[in-house]
Amino acid sequence: MDRILFAKPAKGDLIRKIQRHLTDSSFDTHGMDGTFGVNTELAVINFQKQNELPPTGLIDLKTYTLLTGEEIPSVQERTLQLTAAFEGHDYTLAQGNFDGAGITWGIIGFTLLSGKLKKIIQLIHQRKPSLVADAFQEKMPELLSVLKSPLKQQLAFGNSISIGSSKVRLAEPWRSAFARFGEMEEVKALQRDIADQDFFQPALQTAHDFDLKTELGTALTFDIHVQNGSIKEMARKQIDRETKAHPITKEQDLRVILANAVADQSRPVFREDVRSRKLTLATGSGKVHGEQFILRNWGLDELEV
Repeated sequence: MDRILFAKPAKGDLIRKIQRHLTDSSFDTHGMDGTFGVNTELAVINFQKQNELPPTGLIDLKTYTLLTGEEIPSVQERTLQLTAAFEGHDYTLAQGNFDGAGITWGIIGFTLLSGKLKKIIQLIHQRKPSLVADAFQEKMPELLSVLKSPLKQQLAFGNSISIGSSKVRLAEPWRSAFARFGEMEEVKALQRDIADQDFFQPALQTAHDFDLKTELGTALTFDIHVQNGSIKEMARKQIDRETKAHPITKEQDLRVILANAVADQSRPVFREDVRSRKLTLATGSGKVHGEQFILRNWGLDELEV
């Protein structure tokens, strides 16, 4: 049997694309919500039956290429889909200053603190200012002014429009404005470009530094760069101690050491969230935010990149 690329309950842009191809071929997925559920599985089975493929309901290599007429999605696309699911923002959701980052928005949680949110808004404004105007309307001048101010003032602004005791929710009209902004195709494309340039490419270097050669290894380092920025010096020292103390017989052993070191050196309030994400990536399965993940169903496995 071909390797599995996608199966229940994977979700994201790649699943939405599969649903669109199924729907265009008259196999009803009952909507294109980006979630591989029962209706999508049944549509896949019917497509496979019509095309004399084993009716598994799983998207394997043959099913994918026959359905879409394209090469399989790259490791970068598959890792982005998974980390985006962990982050839970899709392209549109903006959240407040719950973690000290000011505002968090977009496919992998671009923030004011990191400068990535500012970068995206300013680039779109340079290229096509009407998009920023359409999204933020009468709030555009205020937003652009804030983004020119020192970081401390940007974070204070983010805090001022965050509501509730936890500061998770963004006040209106800002929440809806960021949602409109994220729905624009040009903005989605730029989000993907920034995710590749500023996170995935550095993650490839980190994977090379630690001799991680598999899809899971690449996915782990990408998630580290997104959630943690990088592998910090204290984490690197811990990794060095652990690898000297424990013989590494397979890559998973090393991935687990990396996962725990990054978690151990994270802020205490986020430590176990970091650990659950990183160990899920290190081992290929686990529970994150109460949801069970089996990564081979997301197109990520113990296979060399």
